[in-house]
Amino acid sequence: MIRAFVTGHPIAHSRSPLIHGHWLAEHGISGSYERIDVPPADFPAFLRGLPGSGFAGGNVTIPHKEAAFALADTLTDRAQRIGAVNTLVVGGDGRVHGDNTDAPGFCAHLDQSLGPAWPQRGEAVILGAGGAARAIVVGLAERGVARIRVANRTPARAEAVAALAPGIAQPLAWDDLPAALEGAGLLVNTTSLGMKGQPALDIDLAPLPAGAAVADIVYAPLETDLLAAARRRGLAAVDGLGMLLHQAVPGFAAWFGTRPEVTERLRDLIVADLRP
Repeated sequence: MIRAFVTGHPIAHSRSPLIHGHWLAEHGISGSYERIDVPPADFPAFLRGLPGSGFAGGNVTIPHKEAAFALADTLTDRAQRIGAVNTLVVGGDGRVHGDNTDAPGFCAHLDQSLGPAWPQRGEAVILGAGGAARAIVVGLAERGVARIRVANRTPARAEAVAALAPGIAQPLAWDDLPAALEGAGLLVNTTSLGMKGQPALDIDLAPLPAGAAVADIVYAPLETDLLAAARRRGLAAVDGLGMLLHQAVPGFAAWFGTRPEVTERLRDLIVADLRP
């Protein structure tokens, strides 16, 4: 039986076992996918012990993505650029290989939600400069978005994220957002603002052109105030759940040897679990 995992601290909230469990059942694969709570101090020993543990690999979430990046034996080019790892694969050579599937996961969700021509919508404006912003900037640049603006209240953080896509991404002062939105075809919130227990994201969408799309990586609640405001304006709204679903595809394929699909049935399963 092939075994995989998701690890973080805490980890009880993770929906990843539901996603992978659904695919295991759908494809009739004898396998398991389990949650493993690993405190930060224990993570290096956990990763080094993966070869010979019986695990084919697993997912890594907060707060271990940067540690996994530092400890993996090999890294994909994408993971190296982003500086974080969310997917580990134990190779037949006994080495632990690190990847970051958040970037292609986000873009695959845009493909499914907006159609494959979305990179042609024009300039993208990214709100936030954390790990998710890093992955999304790299993903958008890989998909051919010609211009990306990264807005953060701390200019140095915006500059660091923009540096991941030289010649394409530029830092943006938060106070300059209204003017930047006038020419944006895609607005992406990568902050935790709008999440349950967090303040709302205070931003006026009025400057966005009529053909723009608004995406939010927050998926609890599924319909954030930002997305509701976008729908009221008649803009395309892309919720955060799809990124979670699509980023899981490459890992499942690497561990279990079958590439699954993100379907409405899977989405409905997770949406039902998100309800209070």
